[in-house]
Amino acid sequence: MKNVNRYRFLFAGGGTGGHLFPAIAVAQQIRASVPECDILFVGTKKKIEGRVVPQMGFKFSAIWIKGFARKFTLENFLFPLKLFVSLIQSFIINFKFKPTVSIGSGGYVAGPALWMAKILGSKIVLLEQNSFPGKTTKLLEKHAEQIHLSFENSIKHFANKNKCYVTGNPIRIDIALSDKSTASQKLNLDLNKKTIAIVGGSLGAKSINEAIESSLELFNKENIQLVWQTGSTYYEKYSKHESKTVKLFSFIEDIASVYSAADLVIARAGATTIAEITTLGIASLLIPSPNVAENHQYFNAKSLVDENAAILLEDRDLKSDFANTVLELIKNDSLLIELKKNSKKLGKPLAAEEIAKQVIALAEKN
Repeated sequence: MKNVNRYRFLFAGGGTGGHLFPAIAVAQQIRASVPECDILFVGTKKKIEGRVVPQMGFKFSAIWIKGFARKFTLENFLFPLKLFVSLIQSFIINFKFKPTVSIGSGGYVAGPALWMAKILGSKIVLLEQNSFPGKTTKLLEKHAEQIHLSFENSIKHFANKNKCYVTGNPIRIDIALSDKSTASQKLNLDLNKKTIAIVGGSLGAKSINEAIESSLELFNKENIQLVWQTGSTYYEKYSKHESKTVKLFSFIEDIASVYSAADLVIARAGATTIAEITTLGIASLLIPSPNVAENHQYFNAKSLVDENAAILLEDRDLKSDFANTVLELIKNDSLLIELKKNSKKLGKPLAAEEIAKQVIALAEKN
C-alpha cells in the first residue's frame, strides 16, 4: 500500500438514517479538510444508503446482505448464503479500493465490509451512536483502533476503554438553521400559523403516525400546520391527508429547512435526532421507541429532560395524552424558548470535525 494515496477512506454502515448520517457527516468533514482524499461507501442497494450516498456526491458500492431476523422467517434460511456472498464482495471491494482507514457506523452491512478491510490491512474506526452499543460494534470492537461514542455511559460496555472517545454524534455539514421565513416559504407554509414537524425516522413510527392521524382535526381547529414524515413504510397509507396545512413526506431530504421552520419537533429519541436537536437548539417532544435494546432511547430522552431541554412522552401514553401534551406545549411560547436555549447548551457541534481529524491522523501514520 506504499504507492497508494494514503487518504483513502472506506465507510460502511446503514439500513437506517441513524446509522448512515453520522458516517456522511464525518465523510463531509474529511473531504473538506483533505480535498484530494478518496472516499467510498459500502452498503445495501435497497436501503437508505443506496439512494442517499450518491445524492451526497460520494462513491457507493453495494453488497448483498441482510440481518438475521429475530422472529422466524423463511428469509433467515438465506442468511448464511448472503453472509458468504457479502464477505466475497467485501474482499473484492477492499482489495480494489485499498482503504487506509475504514469507518463503521453500525448496521449489519458494516460487519463484512470492515472485517475484510481489517484482513487486508486497513485501520478500523467505529462510530457508536447509541448509549447501548449495537451488535456490529461489539463484534468489531477488538479489531478497532478507535471507538467514538455519543454518551459517557457507553464506555462501560467495552472491554478496552482506552480505545473509547466520547466525541458526540456527528451531524452533517448541511444541517444548519436558516431564516424561519425563508424556510417556511420553501415548504409552502403559512408564517402566521404554528408549525409542528413530525420526524418518526426514515422507516417511520407506527404509533406516532396513528396519534397524528387521530389528532389532525383538532390541530386544524387550533390553526396548527404540520410537516409530517411518515416513513417509507407508511407513506401510502397516510398520503390521503396531504393538504394546505399538512405537508406529507415519505422521507425529508431537506431536514435543515424543516427544523428552521418548525416551532416544535416531535420525534423518537434516536441518537442522531438527539444530536441534531441539541446542536441546533430545537424545542422537542420526544417519544422514545419501546422496541430498542436496553430501552436506550428512553435514557437518551431522559438526558435532555433532566436539563429541561425537551419534553418526554412515553409510547404507551400516546393514545391518552398525545393531543393535550402537544397543544399545551405549542401554545406555551416561554416554554418553547426555554427548551431551545437548554437544548443548545447540550449540543456537541464539533463532533464530526473532531472525528475527522483523528481519522485523518490515523491515515497519515500509514
